[in-house]
Amino acid sequence: MDAIAMLKAEHAEVEKLFKRFEALGPRAKKAKADIADRVIAALSQHAAIEEQVLYPAARERMPDDEQLVLEALEEHHVAKWLLSEIDSSTPDDERFTAKFTVLAENVRHHVKEEEREMFPKLRKQFTKKELDALGEQLAAAKRTAPKKPHPRAPDEPPANVIAAAATLPLDMARSAAETAVRRVRSVTPGAG
Repeated sequence: MDAIAMLKAEHAEVEKLFKRFEALGPRAKKAKADIADRVIAALSQHAAIEEQVLYPAARERMPDDEQLVLEALEEHHVAKWLLSEIDSSTPDDERFTAKFTVLAENVRHHVKEEEREMFPKLRKQFTKKELDALGEQLAAAKRTAPKKPHPRAPDEPPANVIAAAATLPLDMARSAAETAVRRVRSVTPGAG
C-alpha cells in the first residue's frame, strides 16, 4: 500500500472511532474510555510515523511547501497535548468529553488539510514506486512507534526516532499496569 493510501485508511479508522464516541450517551463511561484508549494509541502512532517518515520526505521533496509541514507539526503538537490530558483522565472527569470533542475537531481539521492540500502535492512529487517505499517505511516505523502521546518529545528526525525507541518499552509497561489496575477495579466492589 502506498503511503498516502495507508495514511488515509488510518484517518478513516480514527474518524469511525470519533463517530462511535459521539454517538454514546453520558452514561456510557466504559465505552467512552475504551474508545479513547484506542484513539490515543492510534493517533500517537500515526503522528509518530508521519513525523519520522512522511514529513521529512515532504520537506526534502517539496521545499516550497515547507509551511504545510510546519503547520502539520504544530497541529500534531496540539493533538498530543490533548491526547496526553485525555490519557491521564477518565470519563468521570467533568471535562473528559469536552477534551475529546476538541481533539476530534482539531484532528478533523488536520486530516482535511492533509488530504486536500498535502497529499495531492505528494502524489505529484513522488512516483508510485516511491510512495510504495514510503508506505513500507511508515509500516516499519509503526511497529516501534509509541502508543502513548509524548507532547514534550522531539518531532523531527533523528531525535524523534531515538525518543520513540526509548519510550516504547515504557509505554508498554505503563499500559500493562493500567490494564491490571482496571481489572482489579472491575472485580473489586468499591475500588477506584
